[in-house]
Amino acid sequence: MTGLIHIGFGNIVNTEKIVAIVSPDSAPVKRLVQSAKESGMAIDATQGRKTKAVLVMENSQLVLSALLPETIAGRAQAEGQDTDEA
Repeated sequence: MTGLIHIGFGNIVNTEKIVAIVSPDSAPVKRLVQSAKESGMAIDATQGRKTKAVLVMENSQLVLSALLPETIAGRAQAEGQDTDEA
């Protein structure tokens, strides 16, 4: 079964496709986000709020979330534990 996690405001992401969850505060990540926006590879799931986490996906797309990276990682780990117990 594919793991799906809620990343805020009714948006859901496939956990099996996530490569990394990073904070958008560093200059290299800001450049990566800007480049992805320009090339159409960024998915903005913030609903106009401040971006607090950037999810790097397998297909080089970036998903921008208004939730903290720790929150998303905790949800992904909880999803993994639920799958292991089933």
